[in-house]
Amino acid sequence: MESAKSFVCISNYFKGTDFLIQLKKLGNKVYLVTSEKLREKPWPHEYIDEIFYMQGQDTEWNLEHLLLGVGNLMKSNTVDAIVALDDFDVEKATYLRENLRIDGMGQTTGRYFRDKLAMRMRAKSCGIPIPAFCSLFNDHDINTFADMVSPPWVLKPRSEASSSGIIKVFDKETLWIHINEMGNNRFKYLLEQFKPGDVYHCDSLILDRKILFSLNSKYSATPMEITQGGGVFRTSNIPYDSEDDIEIKKVNEAVLKGFGLKNGVAHTEFIKSKENGQLYFLETSSRVGGAHIAEMVEAASNINLWKEWATIEDALVKGTTYQLPKVKNEYAGIVLTLSKYQHPDLSSFSDPEVCFRVPLDYHAGLIVKSEKSERILELLNDYADRLIADYTVVIKQNKVTNLH
Repeated sequence: MESAKSFVCISNYFKGTDFLIQLKKLGNKVYLVTSEKLREKPWPHEYIDEIFYMQGQDTEWNLEHLLLGVGNLMKSNTVDAIVALDDFDVEKATYLRENLRIDGMGQTTGRYFRDKLAMRMRAKSCGIPIPAFCSLFNDHDINTFADMVSPPWVLKPRSEASSSGIIKVFDKETLWIHINEMGNNRFKYLLEQFKPGDVYHCDSLILDRKILFSLNSKYSATPMEITQGGGVFRTSNIPYDSEDDIEIKKVNEAVLKGFGLKNGVAHTEFIKSKENGQLYFLETSSRVGGAHIAEMVEAASNINLWKEWATIEDALVKGTTYQLPKVKNEYAGIVLTLSKYQHPDLSSFSDPEVCFRVPLDYHAGLIVKSEKSERILELLNDYADRLIADYTVVIKQNKVTNLH
């Protein structure tokens, strides 16, 4: 029997329980580093050997203290792998790996999966289509961009997740007002041409630089629209072997290969321009997609991204062969909204296609699955209207000030 290996998993959000459980079931030692504020969350304690708590959350973590803590753990325990379970933990994990000389993604590659400016520069060098963009380092470059590239534009924080902190701008004067308001934070943003279009995401499993599994889905409303205007989040996987499916898989492969992701999981987003039909790369990440996308992917394909990612990590440290489970080609979609009720009663959503109900407080959400894509879209549209009428609450997003 293969001897137990030791994993240090980092998450400053409550997520990845399936990952932790699978690692333990495979006979490993599992250590979790998380935030003190998450101490009372229902972590699967019976599958975790020890939990270490950091003061503060996310950007408040002291990386030197984190390094010292893991270094002290290594005095009496071998650490075979360090895994970042959340987008914001990638830097922490790469910092630890570099300092402790542990195999895995280093800091340079890690930037391609966290820093939106690094992503765009890398994509450009790889010949991957991207919207026109500009860093905010040089005033002349910014003015040239504004004069040459037609608005609207978006100012994007380089290292925030999803659509958090994005500012849409329609003219040069307003652009400079926002840039000047940023003060010393301007370097943490980039400027990009806004291209209206449909936004897709590709969720993948990777081993030895090869994509073993990927599922392409389309947002019914873009994440930026939801973040800035509120409303109902919806996404569902697109028809298999369709023109869009084939093209997205092609570009996704170019992104992951060009960016150097060797192993693990990825969530990558693209936009198909309404103006010219071109597919553009938007951003990628070396994590499982949020908003219960993992459960939607599993409903459509029988592939639990968290569980399979853990199994891949286990196979890597043990030098064993990983075998992807049998994949089914069905359809699933999720509809999700903030709710005015802490525990919304969704019993009226009783169609046989409902396979999952989101368990979060003050959220109303369901996942549906079917053999037909048309049925999924029909249900999502119906459910969205009903949720808006009876459950949805719109909360103004706080301005992002503590940037990564």
